[in-house]
Amino acid sequence: MKRILIATAFAVAAATAYAQYTGPSAIPAATVKSLQQDGKDDQQAVLRGKIVSNVGHERYLFSDGTGQMQVKIKASRWPAQKAVDASTTVELRGEYDKELIGESHFDVKEIRLP
Repeated sequence: MKRILIATAFAVAAATAYAQYTGPSAIPAATVKSLQQDGKDDQQAVLRGKIVSNVGHERYLFSDGTGQMQVKIKASRWPAQKAVDASTTVELRGEYDKELIGESHFDVKEIRLP
């Protein structure tokens, strides 16, 4: 009986670990175009659009209607319970990495499915 109670406690704790805040944020919404034109290195932002293709190791092409940009998404950042494809609208929270040489990209810290 004691083992069942311990297992249940761990299951409840694991389920609550996936809970997340979904209210307003102090991090400003941005567009691909605004980041590419005026973005600063390590600027935090929220992008809303679609991941249209995989372009290599942890790199994807993101489009929001104002332009396209490479985004870097670590495997651990993908939602655990829902599949994402080219028709899925996503909200990406992260930082803009502005490169002086080479292509700038958006480093994703969190993916939300609105």
